[in-house]
Amino acid sequence: MSKHSITVDAEVFARLQREAKPLIDTPNSVLRRLLALDEVTVQPGALAKLIASGLLRPGQRLTWRRRNLGQEHRAHITAEGSLRLDDGRICTSPSGACEAVTGAKANGWDAWHTDDGTSLSALRGRV
Repeated sequence: MSKHSITVDAEVFARLQREAKPLIDTPNSVLRRLLALDEVTVQPGALAKLIASGLLRPGQRLTWRRRNLGQEHRAHITAEGSLRLDDGRICTSPSGACEAVTGAKANGWDAWHTDDGTSLSALRGRV
């Protein structure tokens, strides 16, 4: 890797020193950690097995219709098997996505459905 140099002001350098692990970090390693440059892998979400089996696909839309409350929530499946909510938040589990959109706990495997009306629970039973 080629080396470059940058000039930082005293406030930035002080911050780098505060963030550094004594006798371990260099300013470069602190910056790499703060900028998340060393994160190589993304943890798979709960739907990863359903994607791998071909029952779901990245980008596919899921819907949770709460008829009694007149609410409808949507999410899209990420390549890692997580759910991306309409507001951009990522949830690694269907139940976590339910809690994120409503603030209440719910069984997301039963709540979220594909466009053809199939629940995630039913799909999970096919794997």
